[in-house]
Amino acid sequence: MIQDIIGVNLFTAQMERMVAFYRDVIGLSQHSDHGELVTFDVRPGLRLNIGRHSQIWTEESLDPFRIMLNLGVDDIQTAYARMLEQGTEFLRPPEQEAWGGWIATFRDPDGNTLQLMQQPPETGTQNGD
Repeated sequence: MIQDIIGVNLFTAQMERMVAFYRDVIGLSQHSDHGELVTFDVRPGLRLNIGRHSQIWTEESLDPFRIMLNLGVDDIQTAYARMLEQGTEFLRPPEQEAWGGWIATFRDPDGNTLQLMQQPPETGTQNGD
């Protein structure tokens, strides 16, 4: 049985640009660089990997909505403003969802669709309280 997701791979034809985006704009901490694969620590036990793949020939994703990473943030407005200043293309500014959280949708340099997600505040109550 699957116990957890421990890594996500994003393959690209523009390695340097993607690595710079995830390091400098998204702010992930680089774990290692193996030339054809750069790994970032997302949290303990979870890595995002940017790499080259022999089947990737185009610079832009041919199907940018096939997978969508949700990146958790504590303050979506601050993250949104910082990323806008760095030239990030947003498809949707931060908006509050019916379930109480906030979402902003953007694209990485390959055109993949990602989202910033801010969870709703804790209410301080547990089931049965």
